[in-house]
Amino acid sequence: METTLFWLILSTLGWTLIDGSEMERDFMWHLRKIPRLVSERTFHLTSPTFEADAKMVLNQACGIECQKELPAPNLSDLEDSLSYETVFENGTRTLTRVKVQGWVPEPHENLTAQGAPVRRKRQVYGTDSRFSILDKRFLTNFPFNTAVKLSTGCSGILISPNHVLTAAHCVHDGNDYIKGSKKLRVGLLKMRNKGSGKKHRGSRRNRREARGGAGREGSRENLKESAKAGRRRKESARGQRAADGMPSFQWTRVKNTHIPKGWARGGRGDAALDYDYALLELKRAHKKKYMELGISPTVKKLPGGMIHFSGFDHDRADQLVYRFCSVSDESNDLLYQYCDAESGSTGSGVYLRLKDLDKKRWKRKIIAVYSGHQWVDINGVQKDYNVAVRITPLKYAQICLWMHGDDASCTYG
Repeated sequence: METTLFWLILSTLGWTLIDGSEMERDFMWHLRKIPRLVSERTFHLTSPTFEADAKMVLNQACGIECQKELPAPNLSDLEDSLSYETVFENGTRTLTRVKVQGWVPEPHENLTAQGAPVRRKRQVYGTDSRFSILDKRFLTNFPFNTAVKLSTGCSGILISPNHVLTAAHCVHDGNDYIKGSKKLRVGLLKMRNKGSGKKHRGSRRNRREARGGAGREGSRENLKESAKAGRRRKESARGQRAADGMPSFQWTRVKNTHIPKGWARGGRGDAALDYDYALLELKRAHKKKYMELGISPTVKKLPGGMIHFSGFDHDRADQLVYRFCSVSDESNDLLYQYCDAESGSTGSGVYLRLKDLDKKRWKRKIIAVYSGHQWVDINGVQKDYNVAVRITPLKYAQICLWMHGDDASCTYG
């Protein structure tokens, strides 16, 4: 019954109806002109201490009302915020200043004015509407196989064979890099079964070690017994995880991490929630299908006003958790919503399913990064939301620069 219900939900993600009118709208990915970011100069910085706790150090976030009162950003301020730090695997760090080319300012205003009830429960609102993805037919296939787990406890999403998009606070609290981020690892979903090739390779290795140590008294017998015991423990653990519907993870080291200076203030001003995103470059490429980036459209252009994301919520140990919900409000840089989510899911990629303009087929793209729970000012009232950071044209250009360097040709997105 649960599987049937889930199939039904998946089959209707792109066809949500509201008053019978949604099907008539033009829900397509329309390409937009992307400004270009180029590296101007790179400086070497002192190595981080990696001593911050894994939590956001943010004062009250500037909400929609607050943002309307701010002056429109100028080019110099944007270039400062879009400059970025890179931390490498060996613990060294650089700061790269950037220049923005071809930027056209967007209207600096609130895009919606929908009222939302004051929320009194922190991250799960009312009835818990999350789905644990337990069936390996879903776990190992697109789009759920794009979700990854970070060794710091967050989630992320694959956006290329070498790159993971996540929230900046998953590796940096706004002042310093968090504990554990120096040797950051990314866990890719992997379903392991008994009799896998890895077990047999381990068995052959143990036999070679046993033959090499045959001259020592009792070593061959001891190694055989040790290998058998190890195999029994591994098989028992794998079998239990499969029975419980828990995925296994293939862990990969991170080669370097990019964070915008708008977030990594290093004590010089508050980190801006608008820049709570980061890119991780993997040390080893994967062969999984990944999800492409897209420019975040306005709420009016979302089917049913709905967004979707999957992550590894801490209250459901090692289970991939999927949810979808409607967006309550938006600003130029943030989506305010009540998607049920617990800690551990922050850093997840928020995506949509729209029709590809050229190929006339439905396609999922990432349009935001889930940042977590925040209190914001809305029309003079303190309200709490779960917030996502939108992929704007400038952020799209920055992520493109991180992925491809100055030779990037991300003209449209």
